[in-house]
Amino acid sequence: MFVSPRLALVTGLGVLPLVALTAAGLPVWAVLAGWLVLCSVLLAVDVTAAASARTITVTRRVPARGRMGEPVETSIALHNHGSRTLHAVVRDGWQPTAGASAERLRVLVPAGERRRVSVPLLPRRRGELASEFVFVRSRGPLGLGGKQARHEVRGALRVLPAFVSRKHLPSRLARLRELDGNTSIQVRGQGTEFDSLRDYVRGDDVRSIDWRATARAGTTMLRTWRPERDRHVVILIDTGRTSAARVGDGTRLEAALESALLLGALATRAGDHVHLLLYDRAVRARVTGIDGTALLPAMTDAMATVHARLVDTDWSGAFAAIRTLTTRPSLVVVLTAQDAAESARGFLGAFPTPSRATTVLVGSVTDESVEKLAQQRGSREEIYLAAAAERTLRDAENVTDAIRRAGGEAIAADPEALPPRIADRYLELKAAGRL
Repeated sequence: MFVSPRLALVTGLGVLPLVALTAAGLPVWAVLAGWLVLCSVLLAVDVTAAASARTITVTRRVPARGRMGEPVETSIALHNHGSRTLHAVVRDGWQPTAGASAERLRVLVPAGERRRVSVPLLPRRRGELASEFVFVRSRGPLGLGGKQARHEVRGALRVLPAFVSRKHLPSRLARLRELDGNTSIQVRGQGTEFDSLRDYVRGDDVRSIDWRATARAGTTMLRTWRPERDRHVVILIDTGRTSAARVGDGTRLEAALESALLLGALATRAGDHVHLLLYDRAVRARVTGIDGTALLPAMTDAMATVHARLVDTDWSGAFAAIRTLTTRPSLVVVLTAQDAAESARGFLGAFPTPSRATTVLVGSVTDESVEKLAQQRGSREEIYLAAAAERTLRDAENVTDAIRRAGGEAIAADPEALPPRIADRYLELKAAGRL
């Protein structure tokens, strides 16, 4: 049973008869007791007249997946098995991050009939969202109270990443189509796969000289190369503590996921094999051996339930896990946040040695607010903040230089610009015959 706010209002109206009857000489306690008894009788009658909230069947209709920030339509069906019309107030048990409306749903279900009500959601967080119950209140005809029951009907929704960066995909696909059949891709001397032998010409790379062929031919012979026709793109996303830092409206991890999705969608359209690895001290998610149109759904599904963990990433284990994915020539894209020399020592110490067949690209998310702080000099406090911001920027530049000295490439940008910049660099490697 429950009582509604209307009962309090009706009880409060008892002040009027209390004043009138006590002025006529009746005892205050008698008038008050009589009014309370009357309200109790009305409440009992209202509750008795209400349809049972237990003699109904509650079913759900919830899609298996939805995307963060996009509306998701769910619904609840009530089947009234009783003999009275059900005036129901329904509350669904979704958590706040599901974005369900705070308003209670009102529905009228005649006896023996079924009615369905819509419960729109607007998820604000990735992962598994669930509602374990539906609470139904059956109001009486007077609206003073009624009956209520909790129905254990579970509904689950997996919220996928937003993939806002997909707006950059059409323009990058157009550039990719321009590269198909481009003569620069067919030029010998570029790429990693052996093509043929030719005479050495002054200015050629001496590292491509084939000494055995030179000994046989009696003249200096050079190996020529062509782009690898079975390339692999390995994307490693750092899910350690540095990825939990907030930048703008999201975290660094969210920006890394956007970059991985855009690059994965582009690479699979180019015919490359894409491998995804989310790692901190263990493998949190892995996608490998999937190509074509099935790749992007597999990537978003794997990313959905992975969140940043407040632990230091084991970079030796991370790069070792990459080597288990493929031994073929590949582009390795590491999405992390290495902006302090002290915390980047483990990363730089485990950094793989790039080769002709492997290119290592490190993408990092920067915070625009730090650059703005470094430019402010209006007060003493702003000067101190600017000094700290400049120190942060200088540390990030030092880590970037260390990555370049190790043979890798570094790209740093804000969350909005990082995904297209990584995609552009991928296309540049394609155009240069290095991928």
